[in-house]
Amino acid sequence: MHEMGIAEGILSSSLEAAEGAGAVRITSVFVTIGELTEVSEDALQFAWEAICPGTLAEGSVLDITMVPASSRCADCGHEWVHDRYSGAQCPSCGGWVIMLRQGREMRIDSIDIDEESDA
Repeated sequence: MHEMGIAEGILSSSLEAAEGAGAVRITSVFVTIGELTEVSEDALQFAWEAICPGTLAEGSVLDITMVPASSRCADCGHEWVHDRYSGAQCPSCGGWVIMLRQGREMRIDSIDIDEESDA
């Protein structure tokens, strides 16, 4: 399950940022994941819940925003949302020169923490 590795990467980066900010607890981590990454939102949530106990992120919420794939035709400029298989050809002009605009994202957007003075 590659979601476990992804969750571990998110946790590692979040812990590093939170510790650098003097956090005593991570309450929420907000991430954006593109649908073309083939990450399962449920599996990522499960992995998150499995690896957080015993860390500053224990009991935290992983807030996931899934982003659909969208592309732009280089020939006619048409933009459309699509799945993994339907984005290879422009539905407007039939062109094959396609630029992916979104759908492969995988990023941490923000982290909510409790600082020592908040505790």
